[in-house]
Amino acid sequence: MKDFLRKLITPLVHYPEEISIISNEKNRQLVLEIHVAPEDMGRVIGKGGKRANAIRTIMKARAALEGRHVMVEIVD
Repeated sequence: MKDFLRKLITPLVHYPEEISIISNEKNRQLVLEIHVAPEDMGRVIGKGGKRANAIRTIMKARAALEGRHVMVEIVD
């Protein structure tokens, strides 16, 4: 799941080496925290949060295929 998320956000950022994804399990839900360079934060979130919402939607669909629940957080 982390690898798929990394593939999604790598083309969006200027500093792919700064991408860090931390996974935690909370209340039977997989929580994925995305950490990127401060300069790339806006690129990942997008105008009005549209990219962030798209990333979350794609990840929820992917998790549903595996019978899981996922929550994606973008952390600065």
